[in-house]
Amino acid sequence: MGFCPMVFALGRCKLNYGHTGIIGAMKTPSKGKKVNKAWLHDHINDPYVKLAHREGYRARAAYKLKEIDETFGLIKPGHLVVDLGCTPGAWSQYARRRMSPQGAAVGDLNGTIIGLDLLPMEPIEGVTFIQGDFREAEVLSQLELALAGRQADIVVSDMAPNLSGIASADAARIEYLIELAIEFAQNHMKPHGTLVAKVFHGGSYNDVVQRFKAAFELVKPFKPKASRDRSSETFMVGIGLKLPGGKG
Repeated sequence: MGFCPMVFALGRCKLNYGHTGIIGAMKTPSKGKKVNKAWLHDHINDPYVKLAHREGYRARAAYKLKEIDETFGLIKPGHLVVDLGCTPGAWSQYARRRMSPQGAAVGDLNGTIIGLDLLPMEPIEGVTFIQGDFREAEVLSQLELALAGRQADIVVSDMAPNLSGIASADAARIEYLIELAIEFAQNHMKPHGTLVAKVFHGGSYNDVVQRFKAAFELVKPFKPKASRDRSSETFMVGIGLKLPGGKG
């Protein structure tokens, strides 16, 4: 999903202002060889990285959505799921297996999955992928064609910006992505649907929470075990859209 110089990642992709998604990928540590070696060592030995490789997921992020889904009981057979910032596709892969009668990566699928991202994504059987910025008319028309008059049951967003290290700028970028995800849900999700979006603890966190509370009847913060301990990321789960004027 791209805007101007930012690459807006609708998901495990990230807005490239810098799951990496409609908005560009998060950068790996770059404070010298020692830090890079330490990061690489941790990554290679990460149990979720090993599990993802063993189970055929494209990224360890699949287990974050899995834990969120199992905790809140979100994704069900027959649902329509929209994955914002879907590249490389781990969340779409999980949703696809979740809605398969046999929990399989291929074969029958009882439901619909639409993924959007600025970056390309390798095909996933049963997943409709749209590359581009959903704020643009051409991409929006492709999305509406894929929706075929329906609204999403679940919208998931792993979008995250590349952080600059400048607190005020980073807070604004994070808030902007949340605003986009909430606005998308308000326009394309069922009234009793659920939005799951990545957020970060920091200067913008309280404002982000308030934005969720203004838009949803029930708001729950959740940090999956698959999120690294040192990471400031957490996920907001917003259930049931409030009607205009604040009445549910």
